Amino acid sequence: MLRFNKTNRLIRGFRPVYANNVDVFIPELWANESLAILVENMVAGNLVFRDFENVLARYGDTVHVARPHELQAQRKDVTDNVVIQDVSAADVPITLNQHIHTSFLIRDGEESKSFKSLVDEFLRPAIIAQARFIDQIVLGQYVQFLANSAGAAFGITSANAKGFILALRQIFNQNRCPVAGRNLVLNSVTETTLLNLDIFTQAQMVGDFGEALRNATLGRKLGWDFWMDQNMPVVPTGMTLMAGGKMGAVAAAGATVLTVTGFTGAVATGQWVTIGSEGGIHTITAHTETLGNTTSITISPPLQAAVAVNDAVNVPISGAINNTGGYPAGWTKEITISGFTVAPTVGQIVSLGGVNYTIVAVDGLVGVTLDRPLDAAVANSLPVNLGPAANYNFAFHRNAIALVVRPLALPRPGTGAVAAVANWNNLSMRVVITYQGLNQGHLVTCDMLAGIAVLDTRLGGVLVG
Repeated sequence: MLRFNKTNRLIRGFRPVYANNVDVFIPELWANESLAILVENMVAGNLVFRDFENVLARYGDTVHVARPHELQAQRKDVTDNVVIQDVSAADVPITLNQHIHTSFLIRDGEESKSFKSLVDEFLRPAIIAQARFIDQIVLGQYVQFLANSAGAAFGITSANAKGFILALRQIFNQNRCPVAGRNLVLNSVTETTLLNLDIFTQAQMVGDFGEALRNATLGRKLGWDFWMDQNMPVVPTGMTLMAGGKMGAVAAAGATVLTVTGFTGAVATGQWVTIGSEGGIHTITAHTETLGNTTSITISPPLQAAVAVNDAVNVPISGAINNTGGYPAGWTKEITISGFTVAPTVGQIVSLGGVNYTIVAVDGLVGVTLDRPLDAAVANSLPVNLGPAANYNFAFHRNAIALVVRPLALPRPGTGAVAAVANWNNLSMRVVITYQGLNQGHLVTCDMLAGIAVLDTRLGGVLVG
């Protein structure tokens, strides 16, 4: 946390010391307190690799993050020379295209309140919203790790939860993910299911003298540090499905080509699908038709369990981009959509032109905002393929994802603004304060510049519940 000495100089590790007689519009106070609140309220943002350099950057700049190579042990004979391996790190370019901000107005008369009162009334809610948004961005990357999945959509119970968690652990072990530092971030529904398990709450099994039972915490179990984050998505049932789809023949675990029946019309490549109680999250990579109706689908990843004849084949209907001219690569604002009768859900998967995103904001039936700017341009009428309903839980090692933060420049002198940038714990926050004559108050804007990218797809996975 942060505090200041008598000359208002920052002392690392503590909060500011508040005083009623201090000028409430010292921007350094606001900037440092903003960072303290942000760190307190982030969950996922504190668990991933954070790259930071105290170098001013602009929106759209590209920075380079190092991803170390693995080395291999080798044998040599007495007369052999050693084999020199490249220990240089792979370069991962990350674009700083996440300019995250919150703004609020302190009207005339309110500035007479103490700084602490203004923090509680204005700053804390603003920064909590910012922390929530950062967590949504980080957790939204779960869609990039669906190839490493265990569990079943709406299929986790207190009877099978331990087995699913161990299956995910096995995937991580096979991927040679380091054992230390594995995190499993749960949504509220899955957390409740796990809290019904004795191994998570009974003091004699947990060894925490009843702390887990008193505070409903999960702690470290089965090789994971467990966290509950309200921003981890629960995508409810109720979305419109292509009617009538079911399995036309049995299929074994590992199958990718499935015989289906009952569809009126054709599915499309890129749509998502779940099958019966198998519960995996799959995409359709190819399909065949007879008289315009789908008769087989090819899926990725393969089935994780066998499915039977007449098991339901659930394919959410697609919408479309609804904007003349489409949207360019790098578009960061709301994307207008059409064709849905049930609104998408925050945290839901969405595929645009074969690129997978998650949704961080929804405007009813007509608009969505994504976890990151568009990787590639999308044309008007391009299909918008929503992911299936399920409870998604994100497992990852710290080095699976990089959250890169850089300081923003201060406003130029003579603009009438007072501003400060605070850098701490690999984060940076700028606060700009201006007087708004029209609104009769001081406008406070807290903002940060960040970028996010996947570093290693082997080091993450999804527990589907």
